[in-house]
Amino acid sequence: MTNKAVSKAKENMTKSVDVLRKDLANIRAGKANASILSGVKVVYYGSEVPLNQVASINIPEARVLLITPYDKSALDDIEHAINSSDLGLNPANDGKVIRLVIPQLTGERRKEIAKQVGKEAEGGRIAVRNVRRDAMDDLKKQLKVSDITEDQFHDIEDDVQKVTDEAIKGIDDLAKAKEKEITEG
Repeated sequence: MTNKAVSKAKENMTKSVDVLRKDLANIRAGKANASILSGVKVVYYGSEVPLNQVASINIPEARVLLITPYDKSALDDIEHAINSSDLGLNPANDGKVIRLVIPQLTGERRKEIAKQVGKEAEGGRIAVRNVRRDAMDDLKKQLKVSDITEDQFHDIEDDVQKVTDEAIKGIDDLAKAKEKEITEG
């Protein structure tokens, strides 16, 4: 039996997992990944625009990002945007393209990043549990006003728990994959 509480919970839990996926993609793991530049905004003709709208981003080597502006006049603006971001990377501008070399991670830094991944994952699990709590509150209200029977309540409660378990498993899988990427990187 599906209920609006279950479908709403599933939708919100999926959003929580998606947010975690984006957050984890922005964590640097010692390998070149264009998504670490997703938060970089370039001031281009007076407007702040995402970097990927003013330049192409390629990965010619495992630890190098190559940024090629569509308009060569934006090269200095792109370099400034990268320098002012909190990435901690030094862009190398040769007049045509910008190279970003991703430094090799130390063992200590890998542990720090793995802890950060764990914190992000726990935040995702908390968000999922909050969605579950809201769904259960909604079901209790439906039971109280006799929109559903006691048996329906228990069936739907099981459905909510199944959706919650799926979302938590998705979060755990994402976190494990990112931790593996960091430790093996």
